[in-house]
Amino acid sequence: MMTTDALPSRSDLAGWLTDAAQAVAGILVAEYGAPISRSYLAPLLGPLSAGPRVVGELNERLENLLDEPLPATPVGLFALASYASALGWLTESLAELTAAVDAICTRAGLPTPEPETQTVSAPDEDEDEEDFDYCFSETEFTAIRTAADAAGLEPDTYIDVLANAVRAAVAITDACMEISSGLIEDAQYIVEEAASEVRIGEGPGSLPTLVRSLLARLETTE
Repeated sequence: MMTTDALPSRSDLAGWLTDAAQAVAGILVAEYGAPISRSYLAPLLGPLSAGPRVVGELNERLENLLDEPLPATPVGLFALASYASALGWLTESLAELTAAVDAICTRAGLPTPEPETQTVSAPDEDEDEEDFDYCFSETEFTAIRTAADAAGLEPDTYIDVLANAVRAAVAITDACMEISSGLIEDAQYIVEEAASEVRIGEGPGSLPTLVRSLLARLETTE
């Protein structure tokens, strides 16, 4: 039988969440150079290359922690719920990013890149599309035509795939920032505010930040 001395401390739990937050934030600064012929993928290749690695590392860390004495205290369960929510949200967001890249590559007539992540179905071509009113200067259009020629695309097609890449980059950026900030908030709560008798599930204020965010998203989509 394990003693309570073997259980993680508040500092350990907060450090666990903080490390995860830093790893998620690191996805947004990852670099992966796009060749000139695929310049429209430049906004996505960094997150696409780094994201699966981060998910793998966080999942391995979670499995290792579950092999250790479980954090059965209320604060420990709070941290575990925060971490699991972050991992699930990040995995879902990267699946959506992969689907977006697949759709972009299909539109450009390219084979889909194959990062170390699960294959997901691309969305329908007209799904979630927005109308854009483009207005470029002569200099800007010349640059676009040059980039389009290098990619073997018509300027209109190049603009379309680049716009979709930027939209997908904004989506993964928003997700990573919300996940990272939520983990940091929960880590600070554990260290600075949580009472030892914190109760999970008794009112929204007792739930981890990311759990509350996910519940709010579900309510919005209903």
